[in-house]
Amino acid sequence: METGTDGTSPVSNLTNANTTTANYVHYYEIEIKPFQHSIYPNLSPASLVGYDGISPGPTIMVPRGTESVVRFVNNAHTNSSVHLHGSYSHTTSPGELKDYYFPDQQSARMMWYYDHSLLLTDENAYMGDVIHANGQLWPFLNVKPRKYRFRFLNAAVSRSFSLYFVKANNIGGPNAKLLFTVIASDSGLLETPVQVSYMYISMAERYEAVFDFSTYAGQTIELCNFAKAGGAGVEDDYEDTDKVMRFVVANLTSTGPDASVVPAKLRTVPFPRPKMRRKSDRHFKFHRANGQWLINGVGFAEANNRILVKVPRGTVEIWELENTTDGWSHPIHVHLVDFRVIWRRRKGRRVEKYESEGLKDVVWLGMEETVLVGAHYAPWDGVYMFHCHSLIHEDDDMMAAFDVGVLLDFGCNSLSAPFLDPMNPKWRAKPFVMADFQARTGPFSGAAIEQTVKDFVATDAYGHADEIQEELNRYWRAASQPVRSTGAQSTSSTITQSSTTSRTTT
Repeated sequence: METGTDGTSPVSNLTNANTTTANYVHYYEIEIKPFQHSIYPNLSPASLVGYDGISPGPTIMVPRGTESVVRFVNNAHTNSSVHLHGSYSHTTSPGELKDYYFPDQQSARMMWYYDHSLLLTDENAYMGDVIHANGQLWPFLNVKPRKYRFRFLNAAVSRSFSLYFVKANNIGGPNAKLLFTVIASDSGLLETPVQVSYMYISMAERYEAVFDFSTYAGQTIELCNFAKAGGAGVEDDYEDTDKVMRFVVANLTSTGPDASVVPAKLRTVPFPRPKMRRKSDRHFKFHRANGQWLINGVGFAEANNRILVKVPRGTVEIWELENTTDGWSHPIHVHLVDFRVIWRRRKGRRVEKYESEGLKDVVWLGMEETVLVGAHYAPWDGVYMFHCHSLIHEDDDMMAAFDVGVLLDFGCNSLSAPFLDPMNPKWRAKPFVMADFQARTGPFSGAAIEQTVKDFVATDAYGHADEIQEELNRYWRAASQPVRSTGAQSTSSTITQSSTTSRTTT
């Protein structure tokens, strides 16, 4: 919810004191609490815990470049660690609040926030035989005979999908699948639109697509799922897990031509450079041993070993991700970066066009499959996670960390984000009393909230992202050039990597 007597934030018009921007900072407040929700017809309501007492939680629409402070107030009975998936987040215990500062400077995209608490994440969702869309069982949506833009997020605990559209009376018939156009993925718009008849989407992946209902007036269109996600999935199928939702198209006559057009060129995607090669810098094996899900034989519980790799800040690296089993698949999510899917090696599988036309932060690693991804580890340094986004695998230790190391001789270290230490008491979760929350006093008063936002703005945490990125580019261009002596005899050598230092913050 947004706070304020007029339905808006009391600080929504607070001018950002950052000297590099005159943008406003938005403040939002979301309460984590238990609630009752009727899901199944003719059955008692289910007991849930969620954001603002609704499922799914509130959607926040923020213009790109508009900084936001989001306060999460934990009135539930378990710890919470909110992660904004797709953004550049220590645990918030019951009776505590925590403020998050989001720059929203990346390419416009659909992001999602959820609980990332250790050993609790998979309890937030369960595998079953019922498909939910926006919290409803196999729902329907009334639509007009025109184009619609849909945003897809797979928030399932452990089920991948292969989605397709079909006329309701022609399910399973020859050539039944209807064409639609994929325009965006995890990191926002693709470079060019991709027309498809089906779309793979594993856990935590996001895609945006346009479907044109203009030729289906008075008909019903269904969104369906192939069994075993078209052969790439491993989850058990049930009687109705092939159905997702339906669209009831109004029987209307067009009053004129449809002026909406999907552009042939959507944007120029900043693919990592140098040009992606087919040789990897790192290899990670995702596998199961002794009842645990591991990465290179290490689980996240092994605190002394959980940092598997140290990446020099500002470099482009190619990672090879390997799944050696035939009974499981793994959607792999890498925090901090957007990456390019370079190739996929497995008989019958390929890099789909809608994967390669944009940048991703999740890639589906199928059974007995190897995938190569390339990413630019910039502009920030720090310790970040990568993990399988099957919640069961994630909570059973298939998670590790990588350290984007500090460049000791880099001139812009003083401009780096000041939030690297999660134990800094200034930014940690803080206790509150319910009376203040209910009366909007203490830390919930308008003056206190405004001061909180000003404190975040004063850090100037994200104001120099572009400057840092450009300086990193210059740094590595210089590091790759020959260095010649000034003596009479000319000699040359190549600087291959600067010294780095690492932290053990997790």
